[in-house]
Amino acid sequence: MRIRVKTLLQYLYCLGILCFSGGIFYGQPTDSLSTKLIVTFEVVAPSLPSNTSVYITGGHPALGNWNPGAVPMLMQEGYRWQKVIELEQPQSLEYKYTLGSWAREGAGADGRPLGNLIARITRDTLISDTIRFWTQEQKPPPVQGQVTGIVRYLRQLKGTGLRDRDVIIWLPPGYEQDRGKRYPVLYMHDGQNVFDPATSSFGIDWQIDEHSDSLIRNGVIPPMIVVGIYNTPDRSAEYAPGEKGTAYMQWVVNELKPLIDSDFRTKKDRRHTWVGGSSAGGLISFMLAWEYPDVFGGAICMSPAFKIASIDYVTPVLEKARPPHLRLYIDNGGIGLEERLQPGVDAMLEALQTKGYRSPKEYWYVKDSNAQHQEAAWAKRFPQALVWLLTGG
Repeated sequence: MRIRVKTLLQYLYCLGILCFSGGIFYGQPTDSLSTKLIVTFEVVAPSLPSNTSVYITGGHPALGNWNPGAVPMLMQEGYRWQKVIELEQPQSLEYKYTLGSWAREGAGADGRPLGNLIARITRDTLISDTIRFWTQEQKPPPVQGQVTGIVRYLRQLKGTGLRDRDVIIWLPPGYEQDRGKRYPVLYMHDGQNVFDPATSSFGIDWQIDEHSDSLIRNGVIPPMIVVGIYNTPDRSAEYAPGEKGTAYMQWVVNELKPLIDSDFRTKKDRRHTWVGGSSAGGLISFMLAWEYPDVFGGAICMSPAFKIASIDYVTPVLEKARPPHLRLYIDNGGIGLEERLQPGVDAMLEALQTKGYRSPKEYWYVKDSNAQHQEAAWAKRFPQALVWLLTGG
């Protein structure tokens, strides 16, 4: 019996053995017992000598967690390089190709770095990309710093069991004119990223100074002080449950806050003291509010890492009595690492409901399905979070 090729392909497609999308073929494993997804990345780079070392990097441990020189690809014939990884579950991946450093990464014809490539993985997959240009190894121009308003710095503050760190304090419009007025305070983690692009890790800041200045001048929120706490190389441990996380929280509560209250005209009570951050910074913000409700009245938790890898803060929330009078803003994106964080976010929302928290009065969850895990996305969502936290909705 003769079967036309088109009919055969349609038959295989219906069986789920083969599908075709966007110029990339995907094959699905026939072993129903297999739980891992095999992803093969292939880059065709005709402009490179065949013995060039090419790397892949991205927002997943198997892709080096954005270390540009951690995951080498295997050289093939025809100016092709490949890398095979395994995933435990379907997810979106963000990735790039480099020559071992961020000074040499895939570029467009204009010489500018390409944006993050994104792939949605639902089955065993071959991803094939062509990169014809690469950035040249030269010192990038310095990012121009710009801060709206008046800031003060506390340099190299010490804490027991912690590395020294800087703290930046943003003062609201009118602070220096009205000497008798006191102000609420918002403490923000990853403080080098929140005001100034020149100090931000990726040259993009949260624009909290511009957002706050505008909201205050337009009467949307009351004037407030924002304290940006710089992170250190121990960020991962300091912003998570454990010995370092406990030491960091104790330092914020017992040393930093009293210092800010003594040096600046603050409203010291919990109703006028909040904390915020993103990713692991979103987690430690929630932890500070939950474990020190007599100090903090609420938290901004953007893209929080509530339950991922070895981290689990959902279980402690379920096991502890509900703190009174907390207001919790929680949000998440939908691309790359945001997708991997979503199960933990969902679990925490369910835990809050179990504890009797009501939405949107006591907690508010925002989902931005098109957002990635980056400062620009958090900057975009920050004004709505701030207005909700400070004004009650």
